[in-house]
Amino acid sequence: MAAVAAALALSGCSAAAPQSPSATGGTLTGTNITVYNAQHEELTQAWADAFTKESGVTVTLRNGDDSELGNQLVQEGTVSPADVFLTENSPAMSLVDNAGLLAKVDAGTLAQVPEAYKPSTGTWTGIAARSSVMVYNPAKIAADQLPQSLLDLQNPEWMGRWAASPAGADFQAIVSALLEQEGKDKTLAWLKAMKDNSVAYKSNSTVMKAVNAGEIPLGITYHYYWFIDQAGTQENSAETKLAYFKNQDPGAFVSISGGGVLKSSKRQAAAQEFLKFITSKNGQDILQTGTSFEYPIASDVAPNVALPTLDSLEAPKIDPSKLNNKVVTDLMTQAGLI
Repeated sequence: MAAVAAALALSGCSAAAPQSPSATGGTLTGTNITVYNAQHEELTQAWADAFTKESGVTVTLRNGDDSELGNQLVQEGTVSPADVFLTENSPAMSLVDNAGLLAKVDAGTLAQVPEAYKPSTGTWTGIAARSSVMVYNPAKIAADQLPQSLLDLQNPEWMGRWAASPAGADFQAIVSALLEQEGKDKTLAWLKAMKDNSVAYKSNSTVMKAVNAGEIPLGITYHYYWFIDQAGTQENSAETKLAYFKNQDPGAFVSISGGGVLKSSKRQAAAQEFLKFITSKNGQDILQTGTSFEYPIASDVAPNVALPTLDSLEAPKIDPSKLNNKVVTDLMTQAGLI
């Protein structure tokens, strides 16, 4: 009887011991996680499909933009159905993080991502990156006449000569970096000058189209719009070139796309594994070989060969957890831009 009791006790302890998905080879099979996705839909779908094939976890995507989904998560709070949040830019992730809604990211996931591409908080991580650029029309402006700094665009000589999409999350992320580097007063002054000097377009794509058509000499946008068009028909970029500010200028900002797990998720293990997968070599290879032309930033995966290396961009070093979308939108509203 003593031997039987001992055997039962050992059996009970063994059954209760937690096991990782990698150790068990599929304990997560049959789990379903919901991802609030502000990243490129095609990219995230590719990540989801590959992760499902590898883990047996079904991934349901709810697609939207950064601000929309970030604010929705804050409104839903602890009753949100979301397990994971993915963004194009980091300020929306910081909005959710500042509301106390994100869980700590597993150490194994964070170990895959260099320090420059994750926040100091450890509550989310970078999953991809995009660079700020000038897209310009050489028929309208020579390369040696381009502004040397993003700050130059507040000067009178640039009135009516540059374009942006101020209502978009992409441009607001760039302003967030400007705010972190230059402070409120200088940022507000720059935004007020932007109201007078720039021409506003609905989206980054329309900014590029306008420059391509010769409507305006240059625009501030992200790099991948140009590279995507160049890899396709080139109908919206054939007459344009790219230029980079470099020199740690605010205009050389590299925006980090973020991934985080909701603290309220009832499927923490599967959610954390999904985040670990997309920052793994397999996940970053999907990004590298895909059509989004964003930068891989984890697991030592190089960028698409068409892109300049991240190191060559000489981007300013900014803790992404400090980028504040709320202050930016307040300042942009005060300046009359949104």
